[in-house]
Amino acid sequence: MRRRPKNRRAQIAATSAAAFGSQGYHGVSMEDIASRLGISSAALYRHYPSKYALFREELLRLSAAAEAAVTLPDETADWPPERRLGRVIDAIVADSIANRTTVALTRWERRYLEDADRTLLDGQFDTAVGAVSDLIGQVRPHLSPGDRWMLAATVLSVISSIGDHHTTLPVKPLTAVLNSAAWALVRADLPEPTTVARKPRAVEIPQSFKHELLLKKAVELFHQNGYPNVSVEDIAMAADLSAASAVYRYYRSKSDLLAAAFRRAADRVASAIGPATASSSDPAEALAKLIDMYVAGCFAERDLTFVYYAEVGHVPVEERAMLRNIQRLIVTEWVNLLVQVRDDISQAQARILVQAAFSLAVDLGRIFPDDERICSSDRVISLVEITLFGETRR
Repeated sequence: MRRRPKNRRAQIAATSAAAFGSQGYHGVSMEDIASRLGISSAALYRHYPSKYALFREELLRLSAAAEAAVTLPDETADWPPERRLGRVIDAIVADSIANRTTVALTRWERRYLEDADRTLLDGQFDTAVGAVSDLIGQVRPHLSPGDRWMLAATVLSVISSIGDHHTTLPVKPLTAVLNSAAWALVRADLPEPTTVARKPRAVEIPQSFKHELLLKKAVELFHQNGYPNVSVEDIAMAADLSAASAVYRYYRSKSDLLAAAFRRAADRVASAIGPATASSSDPAEALAKLIDMYVAGCFAERDLTFVYYAEVGHVPVEERAMLRNIQRLIVTEWVNLLVQVRDDISQAQARILVQAAFSLAVDLGRIFPDDERICSSDRVISLVEITLFGETRR
């Protein structure tokens, strides 16, 4: 006689979380989750009313865990500030490692939450950032509130970036490299904020360049609404085309538009490696040039860099494999340069740091989208350099 497990609800939550982590919210159905569990859809609906309920539960669990990680117990009240901050950093690292398969959902998939749930999630993460910011202020009281907040957001971004890739490393060295990067950022000296916000160097695309205009408008819509929520009709309207059928003169499908945008982003980063290396006297100089170019690209195409992380699962399988190969080659080249600069880290640890640097530049654009003075390109470059080079770069 087959008995229903007592922890069925917990099994469902864990299985659905793993599915969302690997395929995103729109890539998973209730039938997929039921199949993974070996139960019927009807049995699944007895525990959860919808896919959204499962998705909501996992994201709010993650934000509550982040809030709990920065909450210090009463016995730490008399500890020195550095020890208190160290306790919180250790907890954030442990929490991110424990939730590695889903931690990236709160960054790239949060827009699919309903307004009230997204407000709750953002409030919990703001509490986490604020707690780290306050502790950084106790360690470095001369810092302005804006700089403390930016450093706190950067620390959390670097630590949680392990959810964006699958680089394997045992827990102990992974903890060590994340902890070291976090402390290097805590002690970072940021360039002074610019007094005037830099205007983006936007280029007006002539209407005659329809394929470029379609690409630009499609990326903007994917960024605003999420790829699954954008139709070909929406893209045609944004590009001032008479009908959706006009889009197909330039691109075979909506996914072809996405793939074309991603190829452009990947090629831009890959093509910079050769010239930077050839024109530099040593690996540190080459890596510094690559950082400058990468951050400049992120600032020039904020929407595209965000969409690249958030929507890659919607690219056709064969295109995705090609993009993954390019990304792997890019990371490998950066890692090879970094280990020549730093003899204190392994190849695997360098790979963790390179991935963190890539995520950081994109993440700061998401966190500070409208404040070019605080989150200027020179400040992001400085933070990326410190993430990669460590405290020796200060």
